[in-house]
Amino acid sequence: MIWQFIMNVDLHCHTTASDGSLSPAELLQLAEQRNISMLSITDHDTLDAYSQIDQLDLPLRLIPGIELSSKWRKIGVHIVGLNIDLQDPTIIAGAALQTKTRRDRAEKIAEKLAGMGFKNTLDAARARALGGQIGRPHFAEHLVAIGAVKSSQQAFKKYLGAGKIADIKACWEDIETVTGWIKAAGGTAVLAHPSKYGLTRAKLTALIGDFKDAGGEAMEVISGQQTPALTVDLASLSVKHQLLASCGSDFHRHHTPWAALGRVAELPDNCIKIWSRW
Repeated sequence: MIWQFIMNVDLHCHTTASDGSLSPAELLQLAEQRNISMLSITDHDTLDAYSQIDQLDLPLRLIPGIELSSKWRKIGVHIVGLNIDLQDPTIIAGAALQTKTRRDRAEKIAEKLAGMGFKNTLDAARARALGGQIGRPHFAEHLVAIGAVKSSQQAFKKYLGAGKIADIKACWEDIETVTGWIKAAGGTAVLAHPSKYGLTRAKLTALIGDFKDAGGEAMEVISGQQTPALTVDLASLSVKHQLLASCGSDFHRHHTPWAALGRVAELPDNCIKIWSRW
């Protein structure tokens, strides 16, 4: 695999402000160690990481970003907002609404788990979130810690995954609304990891079309480690639909080589790179 040695770009990663394991400062330190030229911290539905960063004299170009949850035809879809104005009232209000939705979902997950005999899971998940957004991975980590399951994967398979007892569907805003928040903040809306929604080709094409109609301007052609064939295919879709191409590791924690910070393959030459417009 060929890495971006000349310009190492990672426009999708997470910190302890959502479900990552590194603080914003620790993530920036790792980014410097890996010679990243351009980075965006895109925590789930929150901008809190940026209030913890001294943006003066950074060793890289930091692009303000966020990963927003949304819905499309009853399917959960993530939209990354890049190069946004962190002080824009619309994106601030949108993030606050998303945070409330996440909090409400966490309470319902805890209620379901309580019915299975697991007590005080909300407090435990909140503690594991370290003050950040509470997500299903935090509940999974707690279930592992108390010996209810052997791994986070097993926690999802038994309790938290699709169709399981604690699978609570959050009432996210639609893609038009979420994309509107990003555009109001002067940012670029990016369809995150389009190959990871398990859609048929026809539905993926429909999603991309609806996303563009909603004001979306880019898509992730590369998300973490993926096959060259998938990269070529997604690049062709970005060109066909006249969408800018973005890339990112979707880093959350160490020891995940498929989502390693700064280890993002180079975008194909036929793509228009998103940062060429900034």
